[in-house]
Amino acid sequence: MQGLNIVLPVHYHGTLAADATYRWKAPFDCILQHVSAVASNNSDATLKFGTSSDDDEIMTATAIGDSGAPAEFTASNWAATNPTGRLDKGDVFLATLDFDGASGTAAQNVSLTFTFTEG
Repeated sequence: MQGLNIVLPVHYHGTLAADATYRWKAPFDCILQHVSAVASNNSDATLKFGTSSDDDEIMTATAIGDSGAPAEFTASNWAATNPTGRLDKGDVFLATLDFDGASGTAAQNVSLTFTFTEG
């Protein structure tokens, strides 16, 4: 990959008791290249992301990794509504973590890493 890479690490400490959201305003046009997501325990947590105008336009709710083994997501996982993971300057990237999926086991010590490329 050429261009500037932007890595956005996010960590939610402890046992989660509610859903969590992360927002980031794109300072320039960029493309989401890779996401790594994991809980330290065997949880039922899911992750979706998109923009503030459509919270799952890039990826619909999908299980994250468990027991310290990260799940990886790339363009092959992106939704048809934004298959390139493109954000325009000023778009608000929104990631939503459902801490227990469909009322399952709550996630603990969740680490998310989003990698974007400028352009």
